[in-house]
Amino acid sequence: MVFLKGVSALSRLRSRVKQHSSLSNSVRWLQTQTSSDLDLHSQLKELIPEQQERLKKLRAEHGKVQLGNITVDMVIGGMRGMTGLLWETSLLDPDEGIRFRGLSIPECQKLLPAAKPDGEPLPEGLLWLLLTGKVPSKAQVDALSQELRDRAVVPDYVFKAIDALPVSAHPMTQFATGVMALQVQSEFQKAYEKGISKTKYWEPTYEDALSLIARVPLVASYVYRRMYKDGKFIPVDDSLDYGGNFSHMLGFSSDQMHELMRLYVTIHSDHEGGNVSAHTGHLVGSALSDPYLSFAAALNGLAGPLHGLANQEVLLWIKSVVDECGENISKDQLKDYVWKTLNSGKVVPGFGHGVLRKTDPRYMCQREFALKHLPDDPLFKLVSQLYEVVPPILTELGKVKNPWPNVDAHSGVLLNYYGLTEARYYTVLFGVSRSIGICSQLIWDRALGLPLERPKSVTMDWLENHCKKAKAA
Repeated sequence: MVFLKGVSALSRLRSRVKQHSSLSNSVRWLQTQTSSDLDLHSQLKELIPEQQERLKKLRAEHGKVQLGNITVDMVIGGMRGMTGLLWETSLLDPDEGIRFRGLSIPECQKLLPAAKPDGEPLPEGLLWLLLTGKVPSKAQVDALSQELRDRAVVPDYVFKAIDALPVSAHPMTQFATGVMALQVQSEFQKAYEKGISKTKYWEPTYEDALSLIARVPLVASYVYRRMYKDGKFIPVDDSLDYGGNFSHMLGFSSDQMHELMRLYVTIHSDHEGGNVSAHTGHLVGSALSDPYLSFAAALNGLAGPLHGLANQEVLLWIKSVVDECGENISKDQLKDYVWKTLNSGKVVPGFGHGVLRKTDPRYMCQREFALKHLPDDPLFKLVSQLYEVVPPILTELGKVKNPWPNVDAHSGVLLNYYGLTEARYYTVLFGVSRSIGICSQLIWDRALGLPLERPKSVTMDWLENHCKKAKAA
C-alpha cells in the first residue's frame, strides 16, 4: 500500500527525515503500509516483539547514561523540565510543537486519510498511526471505523449513573462518572483476576482501550443532550466516521462541523506524556489499574483550569471582552482590556505553555480552518487581534517564558461559530479526544512491561541540607 497522497508525499517525508537526522531514530519504524491486513490487533501483534527487544537492548546497553542534571528549581517547580517518562506515541518540541510518531500536524493533515478530498484527517487514522507507527491506508481506516462503531454500545446502567447526578453538575463530573460506570465491563480486570501472563497484559488492555475509545463519544454526547437539549439522545449513525458521528450525536449535521470535529479530535488526542492528563493516565495505569480507571483519573486532571478547563475559560473571557467593549473593538481598547485583566491579578487565558516557546501548531491549524471557513466571523477577527496584541504585552510584562497562543486560544471560537456555544462543555470534547492518545500509550505501556511509577520525593529540610553540603564541597 502507499501513502494517501502518493509517492510524492512519501518522498517529501523521506527528504525531511534525511534533513533532520536528530529525528531519524524516532521515525525509524514509520514506514509505508506494506500489509493489506485491515485488522489493527494483528498489526500490533507483529510489532510488539520487535519493540520489546528494542527497549530491552536500549536498557542493557545504555541504562546508565545520564540524561541531565536535576536542580532544586525543578524539584520545587513540579518536576518541570525533568526528562523522566517513556512516551512512545508523541514527542513535544519547544519550537516545532507536537509530533505524532515523528509527523507534525501539517504532515498528518497531508498524509492521513480523510473523509473527503482535501478534508481534515480522520481520528481513526491517527489512532492507527499512534499504535503502529505507520500511516494507514483508507481501507484500513475504514475497517477501524467500522470496528469502533461495532464496539460503540453503552449499557443502560451507565446512563443511570449519570442521571443520578444533578443536571447542574459540571459536564466533566458527569462524563467521568459515566467512564467509571463503564469500568464494570473491563476485560483487563477480568483477565487479571483469572490469572494472566505479564506478556499478555497488552491484549485485554487493547480490548478495553478500543472499547473505551469507541464508547466515550456516546457517553459525552449523552451528557451534552441531557444538560442542554432536554435529554433527547441521538443514536450512532452507521454511515459516519468517528469524528462525524460524535458531531452527529451532539446534534450537529453540518458537514463543516463534522470536519471541525475530525480536526479537533485529531489535534487534541496526544501531547506527549508530561501534561497532567497524559501523566495521570500513565501513572494510574502503572499500578495495573485497567484503562477505564486510568482514563477516568486522567479526566479528573483534565478538568482543572490549568489544563483542559482552559478552553472553557478562553471563550468566556473573549465574550467578556465583547460584552464590555463591543465586537468592533480597536487595538487600543483591546490593549487596555488585556492590561486590565493582568492588573487584576488574572491571566489572559489561552496564552503561554509549559513547554512550547512558539505559537502552538494546534492553534495555527485551527486558524487556517477559520480562514478557510469563517473568515468574517467577529469572534474570529477578535482572536486574530489578540494574536497581534497579547504577545507584545506579555513580553513587556517580563514574567512569561512563552507569550504565544496555545491550542485553547482558538478552539472555543470555532465551536461557538457552528452552534456549540456551551463553554462549560468544551473540556468534555477535549476528554473524548485525549482518550485516543492515553489509551494508545497505555497499550504500549503494557506491551513493553513498563513498571510501577515511583519517583523519589524529598522535604525542604533535605533540600536545604543538600544545598549546604554542595556549597561546602
